Amino acid sequence: MSQDASRPAAEALLMEVAELIVSALNLDLSPSEIEPDAPLFGEGLGLDSIDVLEIALVVSKRYGFQLRSDDDDNVRIFSSVRTLAEHIACQRTQ
Repeated sequence: MSQDASRPAAEALLMEVAELIVSALNLDLSPSEIEPDAPLFGEGLGLDSIDVLEIALVVSKRYGFQLRSDDDDNVRIFSSVRTLAEHIACQRTQ
């Protein structure tokens, strides 16, 4: 698949992941308000480790793979909606 052909699918997955985060955490904002490259922690959405556990649970149920707490890549994976969506795209079974 060419990069141009995969762009709409990647954009759709970004929105889907933003929707999952908003739903799983009962955030008081719309998914479209989440910038894909904004940090999920700190000055971004301000998430904490409990929030990450909630997101990991929803992702595992929805996409059929586990996000492990001992993964050395977790800081990168959960750095933004975009990095989480990219990880999901590479790992998902559903």
